[in-house]
Amino acid sequence: MTLASHPGLWLIAAAALLAVLRGRSRAVVALAAPLVALTLAWRLEAGVHLRAGFLGMELAPFAADALSRLFAVIFSLMAFAGALFALNQPRRLELAAAFLYAGAAIGVTLAGDLVTVFVCWEVMAIGSTLVLWSAATPAAYRASMRYLMVHLCGGMLLFIGVAAHVLQTGTTAFQPMALDGPAHALILAAFLVNAGAWPLSAWLPDAYPEASWSGMVFLSAFTTKTAVYVLLRGFPGTEPLIYVGLAMVFYGIVYALLENDMRRILAYSIVNQVGFMVTGIGIGTEMALNGAAAHAFTHILYKALLLMSAGAVLYATGRRKCTELGGLFRTMPLTAACGIVGALAISSFPLTSGFVSKSMIAQAAGDEHLFVVWLLLAAASAGVFLHAGIKFPWFVFFQKDSGLRPPDPGWNMRAAMVLLAAFCIGLGIWYEPLYGLLPYPVDYAPYTGFHVVAQLQLLLFSGLAFFVMLGWLRRTLTITLDTDWLYRALFPRVVALYGAALERALAAGGARAARAGERLGAYFRRLCGPQGALARTWPAGAMGLGVMGMLLALLLSYYLF
Repeated sequence: MTLASHPGLWLIAAAALLAVLRGRSRAVVALAAPLVALTLAWRLEAGVHLRAGFLGMELAPFAADALSRLFAVIFSLMAFAGALFALNQPRRLELAAAFLYAGAAIGVTLAGDLVTVFVCWEVMAIGSTLVLWSAATPAAYRASMRYLMVHLCGGMLLFIGVAAHVLQTGTTAFQPMALDGPAHALILAAFLVNAGAWPLSAWLPDAYPEASWSGMVFLSAFTTKTAVYVLLRGFPGTEPLIYVGLAMVFYGIVYALLENDMRRILAYSIVNQVGFMVTGIGIGTEMALNGAAAHAFTHILYKALLLMSAGAVLYATGRRKCTELGGLFRTMPLTAACGIVGALAISSFPLTSGFVSKSMIAQAAGDEHLFVVWLLLAAASAGVFLHAGIKFPWFVFFQKDSGLRPPDPGWNMRAAMVLLAAFCIGLGIWYEPLYGLLPYPVDYAPYTGFHVVAQLQLLLFSGLAFFVMLGWLRRTLTITLDTDWLYRALFPRVVALYGAALERALAAGGARAARAGERLGAYFRRLCGPQGALARTWPAGAMGLGVMGMLLALLLSYYLF
């Protein structure tokens, strides 16, 4: 009964069924399994539900509290919304891989020990890579190999860190850790790799946009948010995370403003939004941790909505570049409306879900008198409105008419977008249920005069700046270089140059060795050949003299050395 009440196992079992089922039965399983998981996650009670022994270690593979319940609920809800959106995805691998991915992510959130975290962590890497592979394009395959390389490196760091932690402490329990040694530093580094922390953020915009029109919806929800969960669980109040988070925030803004690909814009904005959460975790107060957890919850919803809107455009037109799109609101009004709702939510517009979550992080910075952090977060909020709140919907739906006239997508895709749009607006108005799920008691009122007026001023002036600078922000058919250029281009070129130089050196050395060998062979032929000095007949006296010379040499060496 304990195993049957684990939400993640239901999704993993459904993944196995989705790999073989077809037709209506497949659709039923795809929609029913996440609802069962959501029901089980909602009903989870605090405590350790399963213990097990492994290699002398005490494990707790199924444990729950308020924080893990929050993430299990949103992951299950996202699995349902993603499955509804992807029902007409013709590639059978994608849904099965996505459910394996989602089930493993829930497994991380319900893991009471670091060993279970590591196992589920690696299953997530496998599932997400399969989601990328299911796009079945050369670009997706190459991106998936780079993605897998980065995440296997992160998994190796986590394995070494967990092993060292267990050896040092004698426990596998997953509990808050101080940054007090190499073991915990390695664990933190592994978590930050999955969070997309700079300078290793480039794997995310490199890989995610190469997924299918529905695959990126799943990818946006689990890896980075699972990383946020483990940071909340393992490193709350770790001060360096404030600066890591701020670097992620502004990195995402700058690159999203430069980008021409609509899905890469949204990929960079994932890094930006996770940066807000990491900053809140670094602040470490109950208000900040509640804000980071709440923002992870709302971010999954509005980011999925934005990516569904972009996915619907890609599905209908086959185009991703902002320079190739525009004027689609005429024939895709529902997609445009849902995209606008997601854009307002990510910009923390009042009466949307982003407003009631992100403002808690800024409030926590103010409460701790971190004025510079508060000021940077406010500036970053304006930048978010520029790149995701205005740039994405403007260039995709409202700029100069591209001549494309695709209709809104099928019923299931429209239903998924409307469902998430309803959550984005509903949680912005009726936020008490979300606050009730948070790990600490909430004493915060988002809708005060100061909060609302300050945010509206920030957004309105950001909007004015966008249209004033529209000529500068208009994109061209260019690409932006990121840190992934180092391992995509520079390192292969260095290896190729080194390989060529080594090959030339070996060839030159081989030629010299061949010439030396020929000279040595000629010498031995002269010495030992049929006419050589050693092959001739020597008189007995000469032989005896030679033997005496060798014995004398042996005697001298013995006494001298």
